[in-house]
Amino acid sequence: MREVLSAVVVIGIVLVAVFLPVAFFPGTTGRMYQQFAMTITFAVILSVFNAITFTPALSALLLDKESHSHGKFFTGVNRVIDSGTNAYVRAVGGALRWRWAMALVFVMSLGATWWVYQAVPGAFVPAEDEGYFITIVQAPSGASIEYTTNIMKDVEAIYFKQPEIAGVFSVAGFSFSGAASNNGMMFVRLKGFEEREGAEHSLETVLNRVRGEVFGIPGAMVIPVAPPSIQGVSALGGFQLEILDLGGGDITELAGVTQQVAAAGNQSGRVAGLFSAFTANDPQLVVTIDRDKARSLGLPIREVTDALAVLLGSQYVNDFDFNNRAYRVYVQGDQQFRATPADLSQYYARAGNGEMVPLSAVVRTAETTAPAVINHFNLFRSTEITGASLPGVSSGQALQEMERIARETLPQGYDFAWAGLSLEETKSGSQAAYLFALSIVLVYLVLAAQYESWVLPFIILLGVPLAVFGALSAQWLRGFSNDVFCQVGLVMLIGLAAKNSILIVEFAEQLRGQGRSIIDAAVEAARIRLRPILMTSFAFILGVLPLAYATGAGAGARNSVGTAVAGGMLASTFLSIFFIPVLYVIIRTVAPGKIRHVAATEGHAHA
Repeated sequence: MREVLSAVVVIGIVLVAVFLPVAFFPGTTGRMYQQFAMTITFAVILSVFNAITFTPALSALLLDKESHSHGKFFTGVNRVIDSGTNAYVRAVGGALRWRWAMALVFVMSLGATWWVYQAVPGAFVPAEDEGYFITIVQAPSGASIEYTTNIMKDVEAIYFKQPEIAGVFSVAGFSFSGAASNNGMMFVRLKGFEEREGAEHSLETVLNRVRGEVFGIPGAMVIPVAPPSIQGVSALGGFQLEILDLGGGDITELAGVTQQVAAAGNQSGRVAGLFSAFTANDPQLVVTIDRDKARSLGLPIREVTDALAVLLGSQYVNDFDFNNRAYRVYVQGDQQFRATPADLSQYYARAGNGEMVPLSAVVRTAETTAPAVINHFNLFRSTEITGASLPGVSSGQALQEMERIARETLPQGYDFAWAGLSLEETKSGSQAAYLFALSIVLVYLVLAAQYESWVLPFIILLGVPLAVFGALSAQWLRGFSNDVFCQVGLVMLIGLAAKNSILIVEFAEQLRGQGRSIIDAAVEAARIRLRPILMTSFAFILGVLPLAYATGAGAGARNSVGTAVAGGMLASTFLSIFFIPVLYVIIRTVAPGKIRHVAATEGHAHA
C-alpha cells in the first residue's frame, strides 16, 4: 500500500507541475490556457487527497476476499486479463532480447513525431458553427442607399432559397469600417442545430454554397463571412491583413497596392473572399468659405460654420415632455432643402450689423473624389484586407500563404502586419513552444527532486514523444489543426504519459532494491502495473470520446481537445508499455545509479 500511495502522490505532483506554468501565461492565449490550468489543477489536488485518504479505507471494506466472491463473469474477465498479461510478459521479454533494435525503432518514432508535427497545419482556434454568419455588401463608390438596398434584396432572395437559413437582418448604409451609402451589412441566422444535423448543413458548408451565388450578383461586391471565433478580438471571422504605407505616398497608390494583394490572394487557390473596404475615389463635395469676402461683409466665420452645421447636419436643442413621454428636439433643414449644393443659396447667416447674408455669397462648392476614411495602424497609414481560407486549408496555412503573397507583391515602401485573431494566432505559435518546453523542464525537476536522480526522470519523460505522436496523428487523420485546444491537450498529455511511465519505473526501482536484476525488475514491474495502466488509460480515453465526437455549439473546440487527448493516450498506452521497460533496461545498464535496498513485502507482489 505504501508503494502505491507513493506512486499516486508522485503522479499528482507531476500533473500539478505540468499545468502550474500554464496559469501565468499572458495575453489572450494565456487566458484560454488559464481556464484549463486552474480547473485541472484543483481537480487533481482533490483527486490525490481522495486517493490517499478515503479510497484506502473504502477499498478495505469493498475488497474483502473472504466474504465476497468474484462471480462467473468477473472470474472469466480475470482469466482473459491474466492470459493477456502472460502474453504481454512474453512480448516484453522478447523486446528486451532485441532491445537495441527497439531503441532504433524508438529513435525512428521520434523522427515520425517531428514529421507529423510538421504535417499538421497550425491554427489559433477552430472555426465554430455559431448559428449565424455576416454578409458585407459594398456597392460602387457614390452609390445611393436605395441602390445598396436593392442589391441587398437580391442577396436575400438567394439566401431564403437555402434550407438552413431561418432569417436575415439587413442594415443598409452601415459597415464595420464606417457609415456610407454604398455599404451594407446582413446578419443571417441559421436554423437550430437539431434541424441541420450533418456536415452538409454546417455553417462552413452553407458559406461555401452561397459564396459562389452571391459573388455573381452584378453591380456590387457581396462577401459572406463567418463570425469571429472569439467575440471582441475581431469584427469578422477569417484573417485581417494590414497593408502599411511606410513612406506616406499618394493615397491612390496605397489603394492600388491593396487591390493587387487582394487579387493575388483570390487567385492563389488557398484563400478566398479577399476584399478591402478602403476606396480612394469616393465622391465628395468640398465646401470652401471665402474668408476675405465674409470679412468685408461683416459676416463672422463662426456664423457661417454654425449655419452649415445646423442646417445640413443637426443640433440638439432640448427635451420636452408630452403625454408622460420625453422627446428630444433637434434643429435641421428639411430633407428637400438640403438635397443638392444649390440649396446653399436658400441658407442665410447673420452679419455683424444684423443683416441676413445668403451663404451662397461666401461659400463655394466643388466636386472631388477622396477616401471617406483614412485609417492608421502602428502609426502608419493602412488599409485592411479581410479573407478566409478555403475548405481543407487551415488558418495557419492561410496566414503563411498571405505572407508569401504580400512579400512578393508589395513594392518598396510598403509593409504588412496582422490584426485581430490573426495577430493572436501568430503570437500563440511561439507561446505554445515555450509553454511545452517549460512544462517539460518543470516536470523533470520535480521528478528529479522526488527520486533524487537525474536519470529516472529522463526515462519517465521518454514516453511523452509517443503521446505527442499519437495526438498529432489523430488530429492529422481527422483533418484537424494544431490549435490552442490541441496544445492544451498536448500539455495535459505530458502528465498523463508520465503517469504510465512512473507506474513502471517506480516499481522497477523498488524491485531492484529487493535484489532483482535490472531485466527481472523491468519485466516484473511491467507485469504488475499493466492492469492499472490499461484500466486508467481506457477509462480516460472513453471519458474524452464524447468530446472527440461532439456536435452542435462549440463542437470545434471539444473535437480538437478530445481527439488530441484520446489519440495521445491511445498511442502512449500501447507504445509505452513496451518501450519504457526496454529503455529502462538500456539506460539503467549504462547508468545503474544507487540501489536503495528495501524489504520485500507480500502486499507488494500483489499490488
